Amino acid sequence: MAIEISRAPTALYKAWPLFLGMGTLMLGIGLQSTFLAYRGTLEGFPTIVTGMIMSCYYLGFLFGTTLSRRLVRQVGHIRVFAALASVASVAALVQGLFVNPWAWGAMRLLSGLCLAGIYVVAESWLNDMAGPRDRGRLFAIYMLVLYLGLGLAQFLLLVAEPRSQSPFMMMAALISLALVPIMVSAHHAPAVDAPVNVKMSELFENSPLGLVGVGTAGMVSAIIFSMGPVYARVADLPAHTVAAFMAVSIFAGALTQYPIGRLSDRFDRRTVIAWVCAITTAIATTLVIFLHLPHVLLLVLAAGFSGLALTLYSISVSHVNDKLQPAQMVAASSKLLRLNGGCAAIGPIMTGELIAVFGPRGYFGALGALMGLLAIYGLWRKLRRRPTPRDQKAPYMGTEPTL
Repeated sequence: MAIEISRAPTALYKAWPLFLGMGTLMLGIGLQSTFLAYRGTLEGFPTIVTGMIMSCYYLGFLFGTTLSRRLVRQVGHIRVFAALASVASVAALVQGLFVNPWAWGAMRLLSGLCLAGIYVVAESWLNDMAGPRDRGRLFAIYMLVLYLGLGLAQFLLLVAEPRSQSPFMMMAALISLALVPIMVSAHHAPAVDAPVNVKMSELFENSPLGLVGVGTAGMVSAIIFSMGPVYARVADLPAHTVAAFMAVSIFAGALTQYPIGRLSDRFDRRTVIAWVCAITTAIATTLVIFLHLPHVLLLVLAAGFSGLALTLYSISVSHVNDKLQPAQMVAASSKLLRLNGGCAAIGPIMTGELIAVFGPRGYFGALGALMGLLAIYGLWRKLRRRPTPRDQKAPYMGTEPTL
């Protein structure tokens, strides 16, 4: 007797083309972010100018979160993804043709706008594929794929001549290749939900620390991703160490998302935020005081700092969601993403100026100051309001806007 063994594909099986495409995309985008900062120092751009170039991405990301949702409602997810990935690929090629701050800044802004739309489409697809029981696991795998792509991209610096156009060609090729698995496997697009309005003032009233944490996380992650290569070059690290410095920072951020998230589910999130900020402040202070450390120790401390600091966004978003009704969370996430992107645009400019004035110490000085101030604010908020009961906490979801 024949036995029917066919079964409906699982969410993970359906999502693997999206994971493959987004991982490939992160290789191109990760190379672009690190290489532009690195190449800018080789071209003699002042650090403040490099910071402004890198900040343009986050300005574009800020505008893209609004524009992309309108485009999706008008023409659909599949067309928006294809169009934005194609434009991002062209932006990388234009940066190779015109090596000057104005062209790079304009194309960096365009890249940010495109990536915001791509993230909206990708995460809409994941939400459509996943059910309540496997959504958290699916998003955790999604974030792991993004971080792995970003981390591996750092080593592409070692196989390309930095003063040639080959890195720009590699960026464009990888961004274009990301389209293939997603477009081939796109059988249907998810439904577009009607927009729901949530006021920022309401979010702040419900969770002041959560909003401040989201904004701080934007500045910190932007500094790490955008100005890390500048710090490494100003500190006279060799090229292979620059790649390792960025890679360990990104990989550490991937490894710590789940364990720190679980801690925040078990304990008061404000306490976890305060401890994360206190430890990272101590690490940053050490790196400011002891500037010339052995490379291995520098990499260990940089990994420790980034591994903790890059969890801040996820914990802060979860803290905000603890105070919301389920129907409000999607609308709130859009507001939080805009806040994160707006604050992220400030971080590289501020850090570029500090590095210009204080040298390499300005990099970890800026990071330490931000995390230290948030630690103090977190402890103050803990004294002002009782913690959220454990049974009322929203599930932790490891998410972080990248680059």
